[in-house]
Amino acid sequence: MTTLAVALIGVGGTLGGTLGGAVLSQRVTREQNQRADRERAEDRHDRAQEARRDLYARLNTTARAYRVAARDAVRAAERGESVDPAVLDTAKEAWSEQYSLAQMALPKDVHEIASALNRALGVGYSVVKQLPSRPGPDGSYERAKAWFSGPLSDGVYLLRVTLRHDLGVEVEPDFEHTRTQMLAALDSERRSLERLLASEQAQATRPT
Repeated sequence: MTTLAVALIGVGGTLGGTLGGAVLSQRVTREQNQRADRERAEDRHDRAQEARRDLYARLNTTARAYRVAARDAVRAAERGESVDPAVLDTAKEAWSEQYSLAQMALPKDVHEIASALNRALGVGYSVVKQLPSRPGPDGSYERAKAWFSGPLSDGVYLLRVTLRHDLGVEVEPDFEHTRTQMLAALDSERRSLERLLASEQAQATRPT
């Protein structure tokens, strides 16, 4: 083997080693970048999930507090106790704020429940505001108590279960069927109460 051949082999070996090292380095860099991208994506997903859990928790908490404040106002008025309207109004405002924030972020199914509950809570607020100064034979107080302990209580429960289901915390095989039934019942009860309140309001303002 000539000196030139040996030199060429040496150069080839050096070039091969250099190219091989460069390819390996590029592969390592590519894998590192891909791993970093996955970690960033997972971090974004985790932050989004945490934000959604916080939003859902606030929505659930303010809905429950609103119902309880209205129910307690009815019970206190029935007992002849003084009722501070600021307590109910504060609970109403807290729910309204969280509901407004949530509307742009809620999935369609969850928004449907929250929207139905928002309407039901609004009717409940009207029920409290339209109560007579004291219990009478018309049954207004009994109707109000029945609304807050029955349909509206079920509505708050439905929201909580729906939120937990959407987060994957609570999974029931027949959830969609149950959700549809409970939503229909809540809407039906709300519409019936709205018609009754409207009728009573019309009678109260009718000239004698």
